[in-house]
Amino acid sequence: MARTRMTVTGTPVGDVDLAVVTPVGTRRSHPLPLLLAHDGPEYSRRAHLLSVLRGATSDGRVAPTRVVLLEPGPRNERYAANPDWAQALTQHVLPAVRTAYASSGKPALMGASLGALASLQAEWLHPGTFGSLFLQSGSFFRKRVDDEEDFEFWHRVTAFVTNVRRVRRRRTDARVVMTCGTGEGNLANNRQMAQALAGSGHDVSLAEVPGGHDWRSWHSAFDPHLFDSLARETPR
Repeated sequence: MARTRMTVTGTPVGDVDLAVVTPVGTRRSHPLPLLLAHDGPEYSRRAHLLSVLRGATSDGRVAPTRVVLLEPGPRNERYAANPDWAQALTQHVLPAVRTAYASSGKPALMGASLGALASLQAEWLHPGTFGSLFLQSGSFFRKRVDDEEDFEFWHRVTAFVTNVRRVRRRRTDARVVMTCGTGEGNLANNRQMAQALAGSGHDVSLAEVPGGHDWRSWHSAFDPHLFDSLARETPR
């Protein structure tokens, strides 16, 4: 896969660095499905996202996909339920990528931990932007459920999670695929988030998988859950 670095300037959170990874043999003008990954370099290096997708493409399980590896920058500030990051991603980063590269259908968005939280918030605040969300071990913190009160953005995160739980009507048509390890602390809040989204009419599934809150476990959950999520977005 060919990799091209980009920097998107002038966003509400400052410059956003990323790399666009395209299957070899395709051109910028070829409209391909688009997947954006929070913590993209880590997903590539530690969870082997790109090699997994290459294998799935070779096996015909997903269409050739262009992947945007988002560098986190100041990660907690950006990913912890920050509406400025949601605006930067949807109104600045995504348009810049789609101007430079042709794409087909609505893009998919993925993330783990705070990256999963940021993914949900981006579509929640800008509904209709993404066709599917792949959320791994989301940090959907709640009072009386999670012992994370010392986290610097605790109140911002819990306020957003409470807002999602209070909604009674479907806010987005995006397919939401969630995974969470059976041995990790976020399992309870992921179960509750999945129940809340289902209760308000969203298309959501939660797969409880072996493992913990780590890259190895997230890698293991790609097959079949990420593949199923991307297959939903494959043009027909």
